[in-house]
Amino acid sequence: MRYQRFDLNLLGALRALLTTRSVTRAAESLHLSQSAMSGILSRLRDYFDDPLIVQKGRRMELTPLAESMVGKVNDLLLMVDATLGSTAEFDPAQSNRNFVLIASDYAIRILLTNLLRSIAQEAPHVTFEFRHVTGVAYQELESGEVDFIISPDWHETEGFASCPLFEDNYLAVVDDANASIGESISLEAYGASGHVVVDSRGVPMFDAWFEKEHPGLRRVHVRVPNFGLLPCMVVGTQYIATMHARLAAQACEQFAVRAVPLEFQPPLFTARLQWHKYRDRDPALMWIRHKLLEASDKLGPIV
Repeated sequence: MRYQRFDLNLLGALRALLTTRSVTRAAESLHLSQSAMSGILSRLRDYFDDPLIVQKGRRMELTPLAESMVGKVNDLLLMVDATLGSTAEFDPAQSNRNFVLIASDYAIRILLTNLLRSIAQEAPHVTFEFRHVTGVAYQELESGEVDFIISPDWHETEGFASCPLFEDNYLAVVDDANASIGESISLEAYGASGHVVVDSRGVPMFDAWFEKEHPGLRRVHVRVPNFGLLPCMVVGTQYIATMHARLAAQACEQFAVRAVPLEFQPPLFTARLQWHKYRDRDPALMWIRHKLLEASDKLGPIV
């Protein structure tokens, strides 16, 4: 198909080239040979009268014209996908749609496992892929590769549609036999203890807040890659792990640990659901949003 002399079949290849900034990687993403992708790049260069991708040292970089087209081309293809892929309705019982969500292991444990249980019989052929948060999470949401991101409200990114999911607060989790910690913990005792924290791609909300309010007060002894490991590192030690209250409640049932209120007040945690605005009326994604909000309601009040 052509529009104003442009071969519309080249749009997907153009997006791949602009995104990867590499003929080789673009070819791999579209399952084409490198020579075929080189031919496509040549045609695109002729049409735009611009090299689009140029070698600078050891790297390939986009020209100013190509850089200006990245967002526009991606938005155009997402609008096309949303228009052509839309249906009048979504039948969960018959659909084999795959949904991709980015979330921390905390959100997966607290919310998404409940989501799966609630739809297992209603939508037996629907599949899910849960991904960890990475530095390119919002680029994947922008490109349409990911359907949703669940993140703290302070990570909300402008340009995406969103809604709140649930709230949580924080508790200190200590070993059952830790006699040095009473029924609650003061800021002084908190600062004097050794701590286990999550060392993730982005600084967790509590850690960022605490370091800003009380710089250098806390001594970190152990860093772990996810929230689920925090209570494991506390068992049999004098360490403290500061956890979301909902996850701390689960930890107390699974490990020989107890949850202790903080005598200082960290900000409330709010989880938000984000999705691409061009896919706002996709019936399948509307259904998933509804199911997520249902699962959030069933969490009940904060512990």
